[in-house]
Amino acid sequence: MTTDLAPSQAPFRAFTPVRRACDRLAQLPSWAIWLFLWAIVAVSHLTLLHLPYYWDEGGYYVPAALDFFHRWTLIPEFTNAHPPLPNVVLGLLWHLTGYHILATRLCAAAFAAAGLTAVFRIGQRLLSPSAGVALTALVAVYPIWFAQSTLAHADIFAAAFTLWAFAFYFETIGCQPLPKLLAIAALFSLAALSKETAIVEPAALAALELYLLARTNRGCPRRFGALSFPVIPLLGWYAYHHHKTGFTFGNPEYLRYNATANFTLQHVSEALRYRFVHLTWQRNLWIPLVFAVAAFLLTRAVAPKRTLTQPIFVTIGVLYIANWLAFSILGGALLTRYLLPVYPLILLVCIDCWRRRTEWWPLLAGLVFAAFASALWINPAVSFAPEDNLTYRDMIRVHEDAAHFVEQHYPNATVLTAWPVAADLFRPDLGYVSQRIKVTSVENFSRPEIQKAAQRPGDFDTAVVFTTHFMSPALQRYLAEHPGSSRGREFDQDRDLTPQEIARMLGGEIVWQEEMDGEWAVVLRFARRYDA
Repeated sequence: MTTDLAPSQAPFRAFTPVRRACDRLAQLPSWAIWLFLWAIVAVSHLTLLHLPYYWDEGGYYVPAALDFFHRWTLIPEFTNAHPPLPNVVLGLLWHLTGYHILATRLCAAAFAAAGLTAVFRIGQRLLSPSAGVALTALVAVYPIWFAQSTLAHADIFAAAFTLWAFAFYFETIGCQPLPKLLAIAALFSLAALSKETAIVEPAALAALELYLLARTNRGCPRRFGALSFPVIPLLGWYAYHHHKTGFTFGNPEYLRYNATANFTLQHVSEALRYRFVHLTWQRNLWIPLVFAVAAFLLTRAVAPKRTLTQPIFVTIGVLYIANWLAFSILGGALLTRYLLPVYPLILLVCIDCWRRRTEWWPLLAGLVFAAFASALWINPAVSFAPEDNLTYRDMIRVHEDAAHFVEQHYPNATVLTAWPVAADLFRPDLGYVSQRIKVTSVENFSRPEIQKAAQRPGDFDTAVVFTTHFMSPALQRYLAEHPGSSRGREFDQDRDLTPQEIARMLGGEIVWQEEMDGEWAVVLRFARRYDA
């Protein structure tokens, strides 16, 4: 039985029963730990399991999986070239369970639990069982991971496979036994077939291995081969996609948004700044980092039995920088969920630093846990994606309530609205309405778009207006009060019109409205069709 108690820590025994429980947990098989964590994830998300599908779920991932479910096609009708593994998993699941949102949510929770099991094994093997438990708890409650744990985005699938590949990769230094190398190659391949950008991790590690082979005696040709292999199935997918559709990376609009439009110096430099914030600050991530720096500067080493070795630090540093740079270039939206596999590594380094410097490190972990938990509900006065915490729940509920109002009061209406509410109303399989409601779509609720709509009043008799760029109420008030600032000018230029302004421009009246901590929706009604 292992223990955290080094000789210098012998007087400090308050956490000894907890350590022993952690030691016993570490002796369980991984499948048992996974089942235990799956139950925890499901219970902690109990009020979220029946929510209708969120923004990108309804915009891509669920429709793509439904295409496989109904027609057994790997390529969705809209030919965006995301790899097909999540579609296959969800499609096969629905054939077993029937098409239910609950089944989808529990499937995502199962993959989140698999990722957390890998996190536990990484912490246990590199540090100690109690450190593994602390690491797993912090990752599980970290708002970005927590929010993604039941959402059917490809990122949680890719993160689970990637973290298990890390677990095997970190297990030994130098050339690994062939079975483990095959596992690494297979897991990274499955990650890349879940989300193409997951190729960043094996590519970064392969580059590191190549450097070690060329400059030192610590490289391993077999490990380089295992890390290079995942590009083959990914290229195979793109070849198949091109053969079937004529597009290698998806239709031109998809390719422009996610790649070519981003290759500008201005975009990359701004993305580098945002991504650095995502990797150092977002959702109270700065707190464990500050604790680590403070522990290093203000305390003396206490010499735990196991710490991260220099090669592990180098590897984590390479992965950190690779993700920072790659995701400042790849992807149209700067979403934090693209970085899911990196957050456990950052927290792993923090816990290692705490353990090196203070025997009271479990208390630091408890404080960080509380800070992460609070960030699930407390929003800072900055702009962020609703899916970074439970704000996404508020958005879904506001949109769901608006859809229910329209369905109950105006089931035969033609509704002017924007995506994703346009899809929510038109597709009952997304969970918002029970029958299809006709829609007329606009890009957003900016003045030019509403002016275009005003020129064709016969195309709609109802409108659902909502916030398309979430911003905390405190930040909105600040920008409105400081119109001369750079952010204030951007806000004024890019903002959507208010419901009152839209009602005046289109000649309608507000018949329903709802707001939840910055997420809002309004239903407008126009009487002209009935007057005519």
